[in-house]
Amino acid sequence: MLIAITGATGIDLAIKLLETLREKKIETELIISKNAEKVISLETDYNISDIQKLVNQNYDANNLLAPPASGSHKEDSMIVIPCSMKYLSAIANGYANNLITRAADVMIKEKRKLILVVRETPFSVIHLENMLKLAKINVVIFPPIPSYYIKPKTVEELTEFTVGRILDHVGIESGIKRWGENYKK
Repeated sequence: MLIAITGATGIDLAIKLLETLREKKIETELIISKNAEKVISLETDYNISDIQKLVNQNYDANNLLAPPASGSHKEDSMIVIPCSMKYLSAIANGYANNLITRAADVMIKEKRKLILVVRETPFSVIHLENMLKLAKINVVIFPPIPSYYIKPKTVEELTEFTVGRILDHVGIESGIKRWGENYKK
């Protein structure tokens, strides 16, 4: 599975996803954008090497010769988490100027699973049009909107639930609380 981290806020979502995939022994490849490196230092106590140790393979975001740039590289799914509006726009418009956008372009052309965990609020008309354009070609648009029916006590619980729902979309069981499990007549 290919994971890309862009410079939007919400780095904890990416870290929790990578930790969960590692616990489940899922082969994982990672691309981190330059802006994400800055946001990681602002939002977390992690450094880049800590995050890179969570995966099997790391790629430089500027290396367009890396395996994920080719359709012959077998990746069944890619998750961009968090996905900035800059990257959403580039992906929606086929602007494959680095490895993240090129890998996403490959996922689209090869009709493979692509999930964009978009981070922005509120959405502008431009954001919504880009999301609609991608949703029409089966890209999963996944804003990490909290689910309060799980009765979260911490932000960590919301993060774990969001990661669990993302994993649902790639067919990996996460053990999260499901709707109706707390329902009482």
